[in-house]
Amino acid sequence: MKAAIDVNQGINGQKGVTIKNYKTNPRLTYKTVTGVNGPLVILGDVKFPQYAEIVQLTLPDGTKRSGQVLEITRNKAVVQVFEGTAGIDAKNTSCEFTGDILRTPVSEDMLGRVLNGSGKPIDKGPPVLAEDFLDIN
Repeated sequence: MKAAIDVNQGINGQKGVTIKNYKTNPRLTYKTVTGVNGPLVILGDVKFPQYAEIVQLTLPDGTKRSGQVLEITRNKAVVQVFEGTAGIDAKNTSCEFTGDILRTPVSEDMLGRVLNGSGKPIDKGPPVLAEDFLDIN
């Protein structure tokens, strides 16, 4: 037997349990790093990258780093890597396009807290539970 769920009421009538801005995008992964220059990684032969799209780089040792598409020229994308490019190997690093943009969590719990540039608490207080995620661009 299937239970009907009203997205405005949530599961079992719990208010506030809703899905906002839900969408699915294909997540494309490439191993086409053609160059590394400072904090930038150049990817060649990519299809449909979007400006400001978030990418997930996976280094040969399994380490993951995040970045954002800064420029697109035909089938090439320039990505700024947030955590630096040290150790990125052009032949063995893969890059996954997430289909999403950079968003920051927001909540009233953030008031009076000390946060880093990514919106994460650095004041040794408890984690902030997001009430929403807003586009930072």
